[in-house]
Amino acid sequence: MKRGVLIKKLFQAALTILGVLIINYFLFRVMPGDPASMLARNPRMSAESIARINEMFGLDKPWYVQFGMYFGDLVRGDLGDSFIFKKPVALIIWERVPATLLLTLVAELIAIAAGMLIGVVAAWRRGSALDVGALGFALVSYSMPTFWLGILLVAFFAGYLHLFPVSGLISPALVFASPLVKLGDALSHLVLPSLTLALVLMGEYALIMRNSMIDVLTEDYIVTARAKGLTEGEVLKRHAVPNAMIPMVTIIAMSLGFTITGALQVETVFSWPGLGRLMYEALKGRDYPLLQGIFLVTSVAVVGANFIADIVYGYIDPRVRV
Repeated sequence: MKRGVLIKKLFQAALTILGVLIINYFLFRVMPGDPASMLARNPRMSAESIARINEMFGLDKPWYVQFGMYFGDLVRGDLGDSFIFKKPVALIIWERVPATLLLTLVAELIAIAAGMLIGVVAAWRRGSALDVGALGFALVSYSMPTFWLGILLVAFFAGYLHLFPVSGLISPALVFASPLVKLGDALSHLVLPSLTLALVLMGEYALIMRNSMIDVLTEDYIVTARAKGLTEGEVLKRHAVPNAMIPMVTIIAMSLGFTITGALQVETVFSWPGLGRLMYEALKGRDYPLLQGIFLVTSVAVVGANFIADIVYGYIDPRVRV
């Protein structure tokens, strides 16, 4: 990709993040509820005490003063202090990021591999019973609400079969166990949350890959490749699948935002100690700094994923570089 195009895309990403910062500030302040009352947790607290809490956290200042303080702290790398945890927001988010990364990474890898395989096979056998079955599975999995699917998996695999634990990252009784035992326990806790998130993403990826493959398989160069005597496997591997990957790169990058949203529901259902669960706790407590920090981190991750996707386009399709 040319340097000028790369700089232009970097500038566009920076403008997007700036817009996110502005929305990030105002979005959570239009929500109903009073942070001071949530902090006090005492319905009989006097107006003077609530005023002191507002003054302590700067909530009594005009919105433009609060915005200036927020932006100034952000430039210095300070995301503020959490109202409910009484700790720096950056530290709280940093503690929860590994759990969310583990969950989303495993779910994405499963969904990408299985979704692409289902889409390729369905397009290759278009119109057959295999295609109809794959299409039906993809539509059903894609349309299922994440929290509902998670509850179903908990009821069947944990409640009925008693195969997997239903909450947390590790069993409390194994805190002092050996690292190998902890690893096995953590993997067993990871199965149901990652499977829930992967199934929803898998349906989307299968549908997109199938439609993209159907378009590619009708191109002239596919007919030429077959006329040259290439086997169906070689045609798929060398010509069809690489060209069908371009829409998939876009969808995978865009679905990162959905993955975080889905993680909010999955982590709430399974009490997974990640950013999604943290966002739920911050919403309940009207914790503005913590909500702003989570929203900022996830938004930068989405913008960064789309920027990387633009660069990957150049390696997949030479026409993009030109």
